[in-house]
Amino acid sequence: MMDRHPEVVWAQRTDKVFLTVELPDAKNPKVKIEPEGKFTFSATAGSDNRLYELDLELFGKVNVDASKINIGLRHIFVVIEKEEKGWWKRLVKAEGKSPPYIKVDWNKWVDEDEEKDAPSLENFDLGGMDDLSKFDMGGEQDSDDEDLPELENKAATL
Repeated sequence: MMDRHPEVVWAQRTDKVFLTVELPDAKNPKVKIEPEGKFTFSATAGSDNRLYELDLELFGKVNVDASKINIGLRHIFVVIEKEEKGWWKRLVKAEGKSPPYIKVDWNKWVDEDEEKDAPSLENFDLGGMDDLSKFDMGGEQDSDDEDLPELENKAATL
């Protein structure tokens, strides 16, 4: 059986990477980020509960404790803090063409020389975002279906 990959869009600033996993109605999402820059994701989606997985070796090292995540109805949004400030040449460490499921998030993208003039995403509401400890793929804390009605209520108020 072939692995299925969700679409990933990304943008960056000097100190962080914005990563959005586009997977509507993801069930049991599990996200893990490791300090050396390994990003893993898995979830099921669709009426057939098909498994979607990602295993990315990011371009640089990251600060896991400062990174944040928000799981919405249509996507999983992750703000990954870079260990060292600076612009990455690409999202993943491997040189050459990126996999077809990785694309630039042009809505958040700014060029390095325009960063200081760009609208700050610091004002983006990170208050609703959780730290990654709740989504560890280690399996100790499993997502609980009891949380689902709350998400539906939030969506109804939008």
